Amino acid sequence: MKKVIVFMVLAFALSQTSNAQFNYGIKGGVNYNSNSVEGVNAVGDDLFRGAKSKTGYHIGVWTRLKVPVLGLYVRPELVYTNLENEVIYIQSPNETTTHTFQKIDIPVLLGKKIFGIGNVFIGPSFQYILDSDFGIDNISDVDADGFTVGLQFGGGIELGKLGIDVRWERGFSDIESSFAGNLGNVEYDTRVNQIIIGLSIQL
Repeated sequence: MKKVIVFMVLAFALSQTSNAQFNYGIKGGVNYNSNSVEGVNAVGDDLFRGAKSKTGYHIGVWTRLKVPVLGLYVRPELVYTNLENEVIYIQSPNETTTHTFQKIDIPVLLGKKIFGIGNVFIGPSFQYILDSDFGIDNISDVDADGFTVGLQFGGGIELGKLGIDVRWERGFSDIESSFAGNLGNVEYDTRVNQIIIGLSIQL
């Protein structure tokens, strides 16, 4: 009897998987990043102040697997993201510089359609840091942790093959970065905290 029940469950699961709908496409948009340069100090003194977020961008691909019996979908994405912050480097004289931050994001979102055209979603975002740098000569050898995990959630609408969504992303843990400057090796936190506005096209 147990074997019959197991067989029926497997058969039902396979039938639902075969009925699942698969979509894919491309996406891009803008990112507004804030509070991503924190704790930058040496010998107890702050090295930067007045951090201001600048608009960044992202571009990538996405897929979506819908399972009708659950009314949900899973949407993995592969996205390149470029972020920038403008900060004042405290020295004599003070100097305004840009901190750039580049990463690969792999969000794995669980979502649900609402009212036919709307959707809401939430899920982890796995991030690999490609590069982190300051735009001044006397700060060199900027290093950042390679792999971190964050959380994304948000919502959007879809009109035919065109979709637009708004998300919030926050890093679960610190991204420990460091640089070699005239005060020696300095560590700081570049944890991502951003609003993401994206446009997607289904192919």
